[in-house]
Amino acid sequence: MSIKQIVGSERQTHSAADVPGKRHLFNQHNLAAFRQGIEQSLQLVSHRLAAVSQPFSGVLPQELAPAFAGIDLDTPAADQAAVLAELAALYLDDAVYFHHPRYVAHLNCPVVLPAIMAELVLASVNSSLDTWDQSAGGTFIEQKLIDWTIGHIGLGPDADGVFTSGGTQSNLMALLLARDTYHARRGHSVKLSGLPAEARRLRILCSTASHFSVQKSAALLGLGYDSVICVPCDERQRMDVSALAATLAQCHAAGEVPLAVVATAGTTDFGSIDPLPEIAAQCRAHGIWLHVDAAYGGALLLSPTRRHWLDGIELADSVTVDYHKSFFQPVSCSAFFARERRDFAHLTWHADYLNPLSAAQEGTPNLVNKSIQTTRRFDALKLWLTLRSMGAAEIGAMFDHVIDLAQQGYRLLHGEAWLQFAAAPQLSTLVLRYAPDSAQDDAQLDAANAYIRKAIFRSGEAVIAGTRVGGRQYLKFTLLNPETTLDDLAAVATLIRRYGDEYLATTRAPLALSA
Repeated sequence: MSIKQIVGSERQTHSAADVPGKRHLFNQHNLAAFRQGIEQSLQLVSHRLAAVSQPFSGVLPQELAPAFAGIDLDTPAADQAAVLAELAALYLDDAVYFHHPRYVAHLNCPVVLPAIMAELVLASVNSSLDTWDQSAGGTFIEQKLIDWTIGHIGLGPDADGVFTSGGTQSNLMALLLARDTYHARRGHSVKLSGLPAEARRLRILCSTASHFSVQKSAALLGLGYDSVICVPCDERQRMDVSALAATLAQCHAAGEVPLAVVATAGTTDFGSIDPLPEIAAQCRAHGIWLHVDAAYGGALLLSPTRRHWLDGIELADSVTVDYHKSFFQPVSCSAFFARERRDFAHLTWHADYLNPLSAAQEGTPNLVNKSIQTTRRFDALKLWLTLRSMGAAEIGAMFDHVIDLAQQGYRLLHGEAWLQFAAAPQLSTLVLRYAPDSAQDDAQLDAANAYIRKAIFRSGEAVIAGTRVGGRQYLKFTLLNPETTLDDLAAVATLIRRYGDEYLATTRAPLALSA
């Protein structure tokens, strides 16, 4: 039977009308349904946003969980209207809204409109940024943004980078390249042969205020939590450079090998920026890889007034920047950068079906060659449309604005006798605790501050974070919303005092509240 005859017979049993899911596919035949679905979704989100009066509903897990019990995921809802109504009830009505000015908890930012437009485009086309033959121009858009950021950092002409899912992945990549480059210079390929016995002597140094992903990365890389040495901080919660020098000396005396120093440009709790030039000098003197985790403080690269706060970042061997924090982009949008593009070879595997060696030899730009991910979203498009719509200066000015707000908020609240601050703000965080003279002791204050955070979350009137400093319980404001005002901060402070006074006044156990 000829191919023509076979095709003819197949058409009789596989007509276009029989294609499963045909009416739901995104293609040129379903544009009317596409527009209708987008319009209905837009109406839903717009209606919900218009109704938002506080950042959270206050719902507890045990209150919301029963709504999911009867959902049968094998059976679709009656129609699109029913689907969206269900979504509103299960998610939107009780979502935590980062755009509200009294959401001041974690490093979550409100997002700019061009980035949301980009989300629609990139999700609809669904490019994968691992290879050129899946992304075409998307590859060049990402690479252009990588080169643009490298230019602002100042890493030099041999630097390169790649978009990642976030700072945790970027920090993992940094320490992976540091580990494998160290061994490669000594004639051993970790990629080919695994870790040598001497790897157990490797040490990673970071400050006591560094992100937990340093320890997590050490574990994933086979070095273990014990390979991480936390260097004390100074009174501004920055890595103490004298303590760093002493720690390096202790490592050498103990026969340990300092592999990398992770300096932080914007710690999660304090927004503190480690003294990068002094740390870089010590790393250069000892031949140690310097990684700068600028996940939080990266937008200082665009600041019209505070760019100098990142002086020394250009001396790093690798850098993390999270655009989904201080660049006001939706999650996820982050990138990792290395001073030497050749170091990305430690990540490269050439698969004949995807990115064959011949493609690299021909100069085909397959970004998978420098990523630990394969399939990867076109997240770069969000930053691209943002820059092309707003420009870099406006992003820098927005970040400057929230830094100014943190300083103004500190001046506003610092004089309150019932509040204690752990430190003066550096970027846009305030770490404080309810501490009136009427409290019995620190243990009672710890319990009161834990209660305050839960009670505010339960009320839904605001959302704040909590942390521990010196073993004591504190509260934290993370300011990333340019629309938050001093009045908002004063209102949140009023809630802190209300619930703190309530806790101290009661002689019964506090209500069980969700964390």
